[in-house]
Amino acid sequence: MTNQETQEERKERFKAMTSAQRKSQIRAKMKAEGLEEGSGVQGATYDEDEVRDLIRITSCLPEMRTNQS
Repeated sequence: MTNQETQEERKERFKAMTSAQRKSQIRAKMKAEGLEEGSGVQGATYDEDEVRDLIRITSCLPEMRTNQS
C-alpha cells in the first residue's frame, strides 16, 4: 500500500488479486513478522464461531489494532 492509496483503493487492489496472490502476500507478511502458519497455541482448539466473533469485535476497537507502518 502506498501512502497515497486510499482504503477503498487498497480493498479494490486486494479484490483484484487471485486467491493464490492473496495467500502469497499474506504468507510473506507473516514470514516478515516471524509467524508461521498454524503457529497458534499448541494443543488449543478454536471454536470457529468464537474466532469470527472476536475478529468482528476487534475490528470495531481501533485501540486494539496495531499500526506498524
